[in-house]
Amino acid sequence: MSIEFDMPVPMRDGVILYADVYRPVGDGPWPVLVLRSPYDKGALAPGVLDVFKAVRRGYIVVQQDTRGRFTSEGEWLPLAYEHEDGYDTVEWAAFVPGSNGNVGVYGASYTGNAAWAAAIASPPHLRAIAPQMTWCEPADGIFFRGGAIEHGLNVWWSLLQSIVHYPKVAADSEELFARLGTTIGDFDRMPEETYWELPSGAAPALMRTELPDIGVQRGLRDPDSMAPARIAGRHGDVTVPSLNITGWHDVFMQGAIDNYIAARAQGHTTRLVIGPWEHLSFGSLTPGKVGAASYGLASVAPPSGNGTLTGVQLAWFDQFLTDQPASGEPESGVDLFVMGINQWRREPQWPLERIRETGVFLHPGGRLSTSDPAEDESSSAYVYDPADPVPTTGGSLVMASAFPPGPQDQQAVESRDDVLVFTSDPLGEDLEITGRVTARLFASTDGPSTDWVVRLCDVDEKGTSLNIVDGIKRVHTESGRVDEHEIDLWSTSIVIKAGHRLRVQVTSSNFPRWDRNLNTGEDPLVATEHRAAHQRIFHDAARPSRLILPVIPAP
Repeated sequence: MSIEFDMPVPMRDGVILYADVYRPVGDGPWPVLVLRSPYDKGALAPGVLDVFKAVRRGYIVVQQDTRGRFTSEGEWLPLAYEHEDGYDTVEWAAFVPGSNGNVGVYGASYTGNAAWAAAIASPPHLRAIAPQMTWCEPADGIFFRGGAIEHGLNVWWSLLQSIVHYPKVAADSEELFARLGTTIGDFDRMPEETYWELPSGAAPALMRTELPDIGVQRGLRDPDSMAPARIAGRHGDVTVPSLNITGWHDVFMQGAIDNYIAARAQGHTTRLVIGPWEHLSFGSLTPGKVGAASYGLASVAPPSGNGTLTGVQLAWFDQFLTDQPASGEPESGVDLFVMGINQWRREPQWPLERIRETGVFLHPGGRLSTSDPAEDESSSAYVYDPADPVPTTGGSLVMASAFPPGPQDQQAVESRDDVLVFTSDPLGEDLEITGRVTARLFASTDGPSTDWVVRLCDVDEKGTSLNIVDGIKRVHTESGRVDEHEIDLWSTSIVIKAGHRLRVQVTSSNFPRWDRNLNTGEDPLVATEHRAAHQRIFHDAARPSRLILPVIPAP
């Protein structure tokens, strides 16, 4: 292998981005794989794709610093330039010495979005993409979720990117170390201080960096600013096959599924791989374990990848970038990992055709069942105080390390007075839930705005409650008015074992993962005053609050 460092890649506006090129020894010609990253092109990430294995397989690999980052010139504005820069980079890569003219783009998270952005721009020499762990709609996956701010992600990510960016913008060493000292202090104090600062929409710690956040502030001020980060509604502009990889505990999980569904609806060749992973699983020192759940070593990759996700991706690119004879037409199916029984399963599509939507209803006394509620008027109440929010405990998230992702014991959460808990009887047989989970909540508050948070849990024979999926809905309403709200809990695939019980939590906060609703209706860019809200959830025949589960019938 030979490596060429800091190769200049000219963009259409004259800005120069720099890339490292890894190539096999020999004349080629070779197909080219491109990674466009804001995280330092020299930082190899074998969990995303092992560059050395790719080169051994006969690929040239180009890893580039995105605009404004590390060696590359230009303005650093997250996610703003990836369409045009992606197009220009792909076309440059198609003509590097030794290239066969066929280019694929891969990446995870931000770099996965950059792969989609390049595909939307439609460079002529792009043949396929393999985005991992990335979103579809930024207003429901990276900047916001259900109207609430993805506060835990925004503050953590934006502070971290500012720290590594200061050497490019500081005038001298004195300014550099002063700015580093302030931001590192804010980063270290996230759990007890930084996350709590108001206003949440213009987080003070991020304002102190004098650098852009991930896109939340711009999105609040001007919703159109989210367009460059948006894949939703643009799949018709994509003409190449896409391999979508995500994890059940990833913060962008639903977006990857939605990208697959939309690509398939366009008639494109596309695959979906979903494992029991969280956002940073591929750098984990404990493979097969996420949170309190152990999924086994076989969970690290589907069988089709020969034990690695690099194998999955290279097999994908082989079909479209090389002259190797294919074994048949590429399939647009799904490899999914079923938690609870810890098994990989291949399905022809998502969602599964054999789903039976099943309602589970909230009942008085904290009961949960498939039986319809009684006719008598019935409700449960609690008080939500933004000064004492429900602490984030597990889930599909990526944020400060004090808040680990995945399934976590919910005992502390469920013992709070501001969390309503509804539990089923022990199951008489195994119950598989595979698909998108939604909640329909009839609820009222005594203020102009509040949040509703719903979480589905699996309770074992010992009484340990582990979270499965959750969701939030930020609402604007009138005091005392009963509204019906649909809350998207996103998707899962899990078998709840016989003897276990289902549990549903209903509350109004999950902080600091999502920013606190201050219950005043003020703009989160300026709001600093808060009030306690009196909440009421209805569960009677006229107002049947419930979850709708995608149940898979037993074979």
